[in-house]
Amino acid sequence: MELELIKYVVSHFAECKDEIEYKVEEKEHSVDVTVLLAASDMGKVIGKQGKIAKALRTLVSAFTPRGGKRYFVEIKEKE
Repeated sequence: MELELIKYVVSHFAECKDEIEYKVEEKEHSVDVTVLLAASDMGKVIGKQGKIAKALRTLVSAFTPRGGKRYFVEIKEKE
């Protein structure tokens, strides 16, 4: 469910929706989600002073049930 929330929020801010990639790495107590974006979408998804990225991380942590795996979201530029 958390991954769908991340995809929903990112897709609303990004313009090049077809270029978005998600890499998910599950560990024992956590899940690392790396969002790869086009260079033109980096500023739109991260927001001024990282406000959108911080809000996304807050939403994901609030959405995760107690005792569940922690989600870590990282936003990177596509190479």
